Amino acid sequence: MYIYEKAFDQLSADTLYQLIRLRLDVFVVEQNCPYQDLDNKDTLASTRHLYIREDDRVIAYTRCLAPDVRFNRHSAIGRVVVAAKYRRRGYARIIMHQAIATCRRQWPDAPVMLSAQVYAMELYRGLGFQVTGEPYDEDNIPHQDMVLV
Repeated sequence: MYIYEKAFDQLSADTLYQLIRLRLDVFVVEQNCPYQDLDNKDTLASTRHLYIREDDRVIAYTRCLAPDVRFNRHSAIGRVVVAAKYRRRGYARIIMHQAIATCRRQWPDAPVMLSAQVYAMELYRGLGFQVTGEPYDEDNIPHQDMVLV
């Protein structure tokens, strides 16, 4: 299995379409949460897009953001998503390990944070993240900020 890591301007039109489609399929349609997924953070030169392909389809994705883009003085991992058909096979953990490594390589002096949907917090705890701050509602979904220790 290969995990691709690319900047926005390195993504082909087909790959970009698949990344956006996967995010919308899960975060908007499956979770019944209409929100503005395209937030201009994807196109920043510093943003790293990580994804796994199987059968010529993007099946797992996340993005890494530079310090101060999402969290003050922290790099960030976000939009962690696995296609429904491929869940419970360890892809989320695999892509998260790579995302952590990417953040540490790209921004070695910045701690890593994420905004977890509460139901997924155990996955992130298992990777070394700890709760910081209070839970909050984002687009009618409970979230919790977490920092890698």
